[in-house]
Amino acid sequence: MTVTIIGLAAGAVVMSVPDPRPAVGAEAERFAARLVRAREEAILSNRPVAVDVTAGGYDFASFDGAQWTPLSDGPFGPESWDEGSRLSVSAEPARVVFDPTGVADPAVLTLSREARSRTVTVDGAGEVTLDD
Repeated sequence: MTVTIIGLAAGAVVMSVPDPRPAVGAEAERFAARLVRAREEAILSNRPVAVDVTAGGYDFASFDGAQWTPLSDGPFGPESWDEGSRLSVSAEPARVVFDPTGVADPAVLTLSREARSRTVTVDGAGEVTLDD
């Protein structure tokens, strides 16, 4: 009887432990915020800023007139998706480029994990939105 009670208590504890990964919604919100920041950087620095998105994560680069240079300062370091997250995009390769006026080619990026998903949309004016 004691072993059964201990087993049930241990099972309850294991079932109540939250997943240590942030929710896919939090990951999508962080990604959308970094896209907004990339757009602001393009406008403030008066140079194009690209966000290259892959199945493994995303990183940033700026164009100096001759070549693309990776960005790594501040919020622009390379970022990996959390384990189990999957990305689907409206077009390959998934690269969002903000020009110095903030305009971008439209893109739809959906991040999903298990049964949950969130969609980040960049419209032609460079506005970034996150579905609800």
